[in-house]
Amino acid sequence: MAIQKTNKTTTASTAEDLSAGTTKHFPDASQSLTIGGTTYTVPQVNTKLGQIVSLRSATVAAQVSAKTKVAAERAQLAPLLVFMAAYVAFVKATFGQSPDVLADFGLAPKKARKAPTAEQLVAAKAKREATRKARGTKGSVQKAEITGNVVGVTVTPITSTTEAPSSQPVTSTPHS
Repeated sequence: MAIQKTNKTTTASTAEDLSAGTTKHFPDASQSLTIGGTTYTVPQVNTKLGQIVSLRSATVAAQVSAKTKVAAERAQLAPLLVFMAAYVAFVKATFGQSPDVLADFGLAPKKARKAPTAEQLVAAKAKREATRKARGTKGSVQKAEITGNVVGVTVTPITSTTEAPSSQPVTSTPHS
């Protein structure tokens, strides 16, 4: 048998084939074989070849088991993470003012808000004023100062009480 593409599965298959051929063509178990400068008996050769096969079989079984466990984790983890987030919120709401108790849960207390510096306050005020000026916005006091009467508009009251006949279909034109 010629060894073709080498991967772990074909290596294990080749080891099985070599073990079967060794058993068939070296039937004397006490026969010595010199391989790579070391002398082995036929059972020792078959044992080493069997180790390759059993290592591969164990690896494949572990991979299947791992894939099954990963799939189970994916299926069950999402609702558990939602529960954990809700529990963290509960713990923070319950013990939010006690940093030592939160530390027992492995949670850090909420950081206190830093008071803005004088420079930040001045910059914020300048930014607000620039925005109001650019948009032309007015506060409630400025709006209250604007009064006046509307001039040049004629309002005509509607006095007709007749309704449109209901037998005519109502059509609408689509707006584009």
